[in-house]
Amino acid sequence: MPPKARKRITEKCKLHQNSSKDDATENGSGNVQQDDTNQGRIKIPWNRMLMRFVLIGGLIFAMQMFSKQDDLVAFAKQDETVSNRRHSVPCSKDYADDIKKFKDCAPKHCGRVVMDGLIKDSEAKQLLKIAKQGLSLGGSNGGASILDLHSGALSKGDAFIDVYQLIDSQGLNIFTTKDFDLYKRVASKIQLAISGEFSIPANSIHLTHPTFFSRMTNKPAKTIHDEYWHPHVDKETYTTFDYTSLLYLSNYGDDFDGGRFIFIDKKANSTIEPKLGRLSFFTSGSENQHYVEKVSKGTRYAMTISFTCNKKEKIKYPTLRK
Repeated sequence: MPPKARKRITEKCKLHQNSSKDDATENGSGNVQQDDTNQGRIKIPWNRMLMRFVLIGGLIFAMQMFSKQDDLVAFAKQDETVSNRRHSVPCSKDYADDIKKFKDCAPKHCGRVVMDGLIKDSEAKQLLKIAKQGLSLGGSNGGASILDLHSGALSKGDAFIDVYQLIDSQGLNIFTTKDFDLYKRVASKIQLAISGEFSIPANSIHLTHPTFFSRMTNKPAKTIHDEYWHPHVDKETYTTFDYTSLLYLSNYGDDFDGGRFIFIDKKANSTIEPKLGRLSFFTSGSENQHYVEKVSKGTRYAMTISFTCNKKEKIKYPTLRK
């Protein structure tokens, strides 16, 4: 046998021996283990098999979680009128600090509520007009844009600008005193509704940031701010949140497709189908984890109004800037 051939065979043998040692080491021993019958059968590598089962189990669990979207339970449909619908859920531990510091305000019971009719159609239509006028001055490159009348933040391209500075620089007349009066009146109605449903003094909860108009389309996301469809907990994203409310300013199925608001629950996820003037509100902890379904067609408008128990995080109502 030529020397080069012998060398190649020798190297292959060494590689085979090293591979056998490595497999034996993974099984928890430096030697290949044999059974009591001494017939040379290698023991099953249980640790590796267990790891595979864990990985497969995790994958199946994740698939089940996401498959819940195909088995949604409608909490409020667009074609029905809901005067007051409530669903109670056990409170999470997210309010432990609030209970110590803000006993009167912290949720004593948690849940979610939908109301049609509290906000008049005329009020909702005027708020939609305000949102459209303000957002027409900017707009995200992606599918989600916001207008915050408190801070002046307006989505523009891949960033934000100050809508009030823009209005001043161009000498525009976009908003009126009546617009801001309506904004305050509607937010005050929502504050009273939350107070009544969760049995807390109205003056113990305070308007907080961020509170804003939103516009969602089916444009591809360009920045993280456009990715509104990720499951999240409001109180984890904004620690000051205690109660979250949403006022819908467009109609699911008519003005847009997709865009339903989805609560993530253990047995089956539940959904709210937006409707002009429909109000939904809920305690902001992890008992109400949620996301917004991707808008597939049209434009979805809404207004997020948030409340806190912490008076230090209170924000003033916006007014017309002159």
